Amino acid sequence: MYLSRDEEPDAGRLQALLKRAELDRSAVAESVRSILGRVKEEGDCALFALEAQFDHANLSTLKVSSEELDEAEKLVDNDLKKALLQASRNIRAFHEIQVPKGEILEVEPGVRLSRRIVPIHTVGLYIPGGTAPLFSTVLMLAIPAHVAGCPKIVLCTPPGPDGKVNPAILYAAKVGGVTDIFKVGGAQAIAAMAYGTESVPKVDKIFGPGNRFVMEAKLQASESCAIDMPAGPSEVMVIADTKSDPAFVASDLLSQAEHGPDSQAMLVLVSQGNEATEYLDQVEAAIAKELATLKRGKFLLSSLSHSHAIVMHDKEGAARIANAYAPEHLIINCQEYGKVLPLIESAGSIFLGPWSCESAGDYASGTNHTLPTSGWAHSYSGVSVDSFIKKLTVQELSKEGLKGLSKTIETMADGESLDAHKAAVTIRMGN
Repeated sequence: MYLSRDEEPDAGRLQALLKRAELDRSAVAESVRSILGRVKEEGDCALFALEAQFDHANLSTLKVSSEELDEAEKLVDNDLKKALLQASRNIRAFHEIQVPKGEILEVEPGVRLSRRIVPIHTVGLYIPGGTAPLFSTVLMLAIPAHVAGCPKIVLCTPPGPDGKVNPAILYAAKVGGVTDIFKVGGAQAIAAMAYGTESVPKVDKIFGPGNRFVMEAKLQASESCAIDMPAGPSEVMVIADTKSDPAFVASDLLSQAEHGPDSQAMLVLVSQGNEATEYLDQVEAAIAKELATLKRGKFLLSSLSHSHAIVMHDKEGAARIANAYAPEHLIINCQEYGKVLPLIESAGSIFLGPWSCESAGDYASGTNHTLPTSGWAHSYSGVSVDSFIKKLTVQELSKEGLKGLSKTIETMADGESLDAHKAAVTIRMGN
């Protein structure tokens, strides 16, 4: 049995089932702190040394050259190029409709208020290499940054031992409009973007996923540089009923579980009694069948070992479970899924119906796949154009406008014993 089973668990048991694996930050915190300090002090010199140490790459330069970009484009398979272009069109289209327009309002005669939309000037994108080079994440971060109008987009990604970056990552960067690409991985990449070095520009905000060293580096660097969001292992929750295709459900659970050994795949089944048992047996059989064909079995088995199936008797109960868990990805694959959607208030991204597989959102439908994990969907949204802009409030008062507010301002300033605040009005009114 790959998934533990619980039916209508009580509050205590439910809390245990929905608990994520607790990562011991102290295990990596000191190492990361040392790396960040070294890069801050030594700049490029530290980056060259750390790349040799961790990525086994002996580099002579950190920035990817135009020649390397041209070479990478030739190396990418034509089918993959077509796929990236189609995905980029959808991602761009969906993010272009998100661009906000500043509001203008005259709240009283002579008191004119507005908001000015301004892109963040310099953003840094971190793209992992390793076991799964995430070229899709390049599109998910670079395109909204480009749509938002960020003047400078910096990308860091680890090179291989040969000193080269995965060609698909470089091609995706070109498609996404990135030109400043650096061969730096891990915590040292986050440090380089947070503090700046001779080669890598200091950025205003850092985006992107990574291992626990990267995540710890982002948290530590957030003292001097904004980050997109806290992040943890990837996760999915599927709400299904006994009419859902067991193979579809199994495939969605496995597609997320393969990200890493600490990923989590949760199934909430709306059913009762023997039907639930029989259906879960079918899901287990489908998982076993698919596992036999997949390459990342080690990760999958580890993820499934702390994943669960929870049986609830109605859709309202299933929605309560989803809101309590606040999953990164929520797939609602049950009858009348449209009635479940209004009940959901906490999820990174939602997938409706049997044909909306999580992989569609990860790659090509157009929504963003950089999403809050570890329950952060209770308070964070996924990456969007909003993540790359600032909204500056502006006010313009005429003399008459200030006169109309003067008594209110002076009275409130008196109440807070802030005489200088009151004086700023009194002096203007000539009192």
